[in-house]
Amino acid sequence: MSAPLILVAETQPDIRQATRDYLERSGFRVMPATTGQDVFEALGSLPIGVIVLDSALRAADGMDLCRDVRERSDVPVILVGADSSEVDRVIALELGADDYMGKPYSGRELAARLRAVLRRGRGERVLGLRRQTEAWFDGWKVDFARREVVDPDGASVTLTSAEFTLLAVLLDHPQAVIARGRLMELAGIRDTPSSDRSVDVLVSRLRRKLGHAGRGAPIVTVRGSGYMFSAMVDRR
Repeated sequence: MSAPLILVAETQPDIRQATRDYLERSGFRVMPATTGQDVFEALGSLPIGVIVLDSALRAADGMDLCRDVRERSDVPVILVGADSSEVDRVIALELGADDYMGKPYSGRELAARLRAVLRRGRGERVLGLRRQTEAWFDGWKVDFARREVVDPDGASVTLTSAEFTLLAVLLDHPQAVIARGRLMELAGIRDTPSSDRSVDVLVSRLRRKLGHAGRGAPIVTVRGSGYMFSAMVDRR
């Protein structure tokens, strides 16, 4: 099996080269990018495993480039920015990023985060192959093998890698309260000082996507405990 191909989209040449050198020594294949156009061309023609995306790549719009990438692809994104505050981390998650790193960062930490994102993706594929099944709830259909989510009207709903993993975990534990810590563990969310906030944002994103015809998503917040998927789940 070939090494994962990492697209490193970085504005600063020295950081871009240093990142490429370290990741290649760590066993990854790396493709550099310097513009948003480079990113979209690579996504359209290469099997990109993860994108390391500098939020300053499109100077005027900043992190909006992450939203544009997410609208076109479900390839995992690690967003990199000059600000490492919780506000920027939350914004990154809201825009669809799978992780966020503030500059300066070490190549060792980036490599570790890349492996974590890739492990989560492999876990989804293994999960789908093991189940080879569909789940239904409130008229929604989830195909694990194909990683497809279809709403009650038959329209496909696009979920990011992190959102699909979270949904799969919730569907595995219907009508049961899952503590935040356990949910983070099952969904492959890194344990950091802002992890609780990260999982809350991810749940919020999933809720928005699973809302339909004026009805909210069946994801209930249990104050002081965690979350519960309240709908009945039918496996077929």
